[in-house]
Amino acid sequence: MDTKNLMNTIFFQGLTEQELSASLTSLSALEKTYDKDTVIFHAGDLTDRMGLILSGSVTIESNDVWGNRTILSHVGKGEFFAETYALLPGKVMLVDVRTNEESQILFIKIGNIQDLSGSIPTWRAKIICNILTISAHKNLALSGRSFHTAPKSARGRIVAYLNSVSLQKHCREFDIPFDRQQLADYLNLERTNMSKELTKMKNDGLIEYHKNHFKLIR
Repeated sequence: MDTKNLMNTIFFQGLTEQELSASLTSLSALEKTYDKDTVIFHAGDLTDRMGLILSGSVTIESNDVWGNRTILSHVGKGEFFAETYALLPGKVMLVDVRTNEESQILFIKIGNIQDLSGSIPTWRAKIICNILTISAHKNLALSGRSFHTAPKSARGRIVAYLNSVSLQKHCREFDIPFDRQQLADYLNLERTNMSKELTKMKNDGLIEYHKNHFKLIR
């Protein structure tokens, strides 16, 4: 396990090597590798572990019984998923977690980190603070998706999303983490309609793109 990279993640930020080692043992850290398009968690599952992505990426999806998919977020290397469910034992998961590519995941049992009785190890106090930061980032991501899907038109949703990514990247030219179908599922659009709108926006001189690489043009 690459402890140096772990110490650079938000979850373990500020920990010493000794504290990291103690926390991994106490939190029953377990590393697993998954193939592409593997569902790690299904809606309806229970879990007491959150996942840290060591390599690869996953999408958080809502899939209904009629086969409709909505992508809620993309989670990449160094980021986390299922932390809310891991902290709330007994809460049934309402989403699926699916790999976009071969991925290495470190699972961490974090429920007992809430036990504040007795003497609290320094590493635990640091991780509790880090979890607050993670939760804040997740809240921003979820509110961002609400903003992206608020416009009624396909163009409005595409513009809202691409503008948001541009602001985050501080650049008008960037890659997005989604393929066409995933982007359509994220924006709650039919893929065909979205593709037509992308073509119109390109013809109107608003954007240029190739696969998942986009350039915004004034």
